[in-house]
Amino acid sequence: MRGLAIIGIMLHNYCHWLAGITQENEYIWRQANNERLMQALSQPDAMLPIHLFSYFGHYGVPVFLLLSGFGLVMKHEHGNTMVSPWRFLRYNYLKLLRIMIVGFVGFVMVDAATRGAHRYGAADIVAMLTMTSNFLENPSEVIWPGPYWYFGLTLQLYMVYRLVFYRWRHWGVVAGIVALCWLLQVMCQGDDTLLKWLRYNCIGGMMPFAMGVLAGRYLKEFTLRPAQWAVVLVVSCALGAVSCLTFQTWLWTPAAVAVAAIAAAKLLPKAALKYCVWVGGLSAAIFVCHPMVRKLFVFSYGKHEVYAGLLLYVVCTVGVAWLFQKIISRIPKPQP
Repeated sequence: MRGLAIIGIMLHNYCHWLAGITQENEYIWRQANNERLMQALSQPDAMLPIHLFSYFGHYGVPVFLLLSGFGLVMKHEHGNTMVSPWRFLRYNYLKLLRIMIVGFVGFVMVDAATRGAHRYGAADIVAMLTMTSNFLENPSEVIWPGPYWYFGLTLQLYMVYRLVFYRWRHWGVVAGIVALCWLLQVMCQGDDTLLKWLRYNCIGGMMPFAMGVLAGRYLKEFTLRPAQWAVVLVVSCALGAVSCLTFQTWLWTPAAVAVAAIAAAKLLPKAALKYCVWVGGLSAAIFVCHPMVRKLFVFSYGKHEVYAGLLLYVVCTVGVAWLFQKIISRIPKPQP
């Protein structure tokens, strides 16, 4: 599942930079983006896959959030004992920083040496490295590279797990938090600034994370036959596609995507599965290095030879990720 998720994220973060391509509804919902997608589907051309990667690829993030919630339960409720909240925060912050810092250093050097370099303020750098940028008034103006918003989001969700979900393990507590987060987003309809801020933070990512927590507690041994997984995949994909069309249902799209990802992973043939598992093993390194590689290709190939640029971007991202993985592995791991 990590392999499928990172492929979607990597392709999305390249394709949505291309001119004339359908934009996603990620932090806010715009009907114009849906209309652009419908136009691309009704009049398909060679760029249709680019439109689809751009619009849907960011849904790899909910898949990672699902896996994070599931992993925390399996580690701390079916395995290791829990440490104090401070030690838990310290350990997970250093674990994320160990991955993030390698990509951040590489990116800022490439960014500074190429056109359109981002101008960091001292406070912005501190906020980025402490993973608190998400809390700022306009996080999208500070977090650069943009995908790194995920680190602050993940750290917040980890603390929600430690302070709430781990302490009170009744399913009703999890469901109540999800309902509250959904209600807060519903109340922001029409206020794009506030909605964007909520979705940059744990409120926007709570649903798939909570699904992972509940799956770890109640569904860890759940299984279906291949034909049944195929039905689940078709139904969840259909629900995910249809739910994108209105604001209210769009808030639930991550749930459908998470289920679809589980079904897709269950149905992958062994020949494809081993490659997805290999890519999944590189997912952290791919995530931190792909903005750097994107900067090198997206402007040169953005208008001509689009697929050549995309192919070079993918090949180079995987190659750089393999090197970054070697570097990350040599950084000492934090101790719980």
